[in-house]
Amino acid sequence: MNMLIFGYTSDHYSRKWSLFASTVILIAFAALSAGSYGAGGSSSGLFAALTAWRFLLGIGIGGEYPAGSVGCAESTGELKSGTRNRWFILFTNVQIDIGFVVSALVPMIVVLITGENHLRAAWRICLGLGVIPPLSLLYLRLKLNEPEAYRRETMAKAKTPWLLVIKFYWWRLTIVSLIWFIYDFSGYSFSLFSSTIVDNLLGDNSPLWKSFGWTTLIYLFYLPGCIGGSFVSDWLGPKMTLGIGVLAQGIVGFIMAGVYSYLAHPQNVAGFVIVYGVFLALGEFGPGDNIGLIASKSCATAVRGQYYGIAAAIGKIGAFVGDQVLAILYNRYKDTDPIKAGQYPFFVSSALCILSAGIAFFLLPHIGQDTIDEEDVKFRAYLAENGYDVSQMGVQRESAEHIVGQTEVEDGNEVTEKVSKA
Repeated sequence: MNMLIFGYTSDHYSRKWSLFASTVILIAFAALSAGSYGAGGSSSGLFAALTAWRFLLGIGIGGEYPAGSVGCAESTGELKSGTRNRWFILFTNVQIDIGFVVSALVPMIVVLITGENHLRAAWRICLGLGVIPPLSLLYLRLKLNEPEAYRRETMAKAKTPWLLVIKFYWWRLTIVSLIWFIYDFSGYSFSLFSSTIVDNLLGDNSPLWKSFGWTTLIYLFYLPGCIGGSFVSDWLGPKMTLGIGVLAQGIVGFIMAGVYSYLAHPQNVAGFVIVYGVFLALGEFGPGDNIGLIASKSCATAVRGQYYGIAAAIGKIGAFVGDQVLAILYNRYKDTDPIKAGQYPFFVSSALCILSAGIAFFLLPHIGQDTIDEEDVKFRAYLAENGYDVSQMGVQRESAEHIVGQTEVEDGNEVTEKVSKA
């Protein structure tokens, strides 16, 4: 819901102030989470307070997706052609993956410092440290300017023609959302699931810091995948990079399921981590890097926040469903047949990866370096053809600028030109 709300506000009010509001929410409720307290020192009150503050914190996190990513995508249009995809990925998914690494590394260090006899202090310290990242961004976001594309194309002061928007984008949004659902089904659920797998491989008597340490190592595999994928996305395009990455992930997942009986032993935990890490790295190389980019660039600027917010929200539904399904599979067999308990989640996830690759190769649109501008031209032309007054779009002096799509046929190919009128 928070992604839908911030998607709406980022389109109809401001990219900048939507992002700023989400940052303030993050700071406030991260601090309150660290200070959670139950009335009279009760444990039930503590967990109730912690649940409430973490729920509200999630609203701020959700606001980062539509407000931040779409603004980042629009800003890349002002960069050198041929590098735009990598810069978007380096400032979005790569940062998320660094966050995963830090989220396991910091608790490991804190637990080593406090010791396992003082976990009450450890969890509060870890949650309190979560205030630092958004706080460090607060001033920068206050000084942030709205992207040029947003100033030119926004419908903030105009009525949105919802029926025309749905008619123009419903199929593309469905495809993007489906791929995001499948990616988060595997990616987020496995990231949550990894600590459970590692704990079972290490055994019940293993110290807590060691579990965090192996989890940190697993998350480190995200980084070569997402950084490498950012460059390949410029070379091959997001569509092909996503398809190749998720197809390779599915193949590795099936291999891992097949050899799980050899990996599922404490003495082979290093081998498990390496193979599992490659599986996760390929997920970041493909859909992790590119699904947000495709969601940001496959629609017009005027509705980009809402389009992205819907796709991202459906993706998070996939994460929830995946977490539940994989947990059910694992718990169903963990006591009677631990090998099947580990294999079945990988079989399910890998099959979905292959499905996602097919959808990407055959149904996703091509995303080029100038797709944002081209999409704005096509959308304006479509609105004008259907009787919508496009002169309402834009803000300030740019509201008087009209971008008209002119289609010419050269050598049998349609070429769309953008013509600006003062």
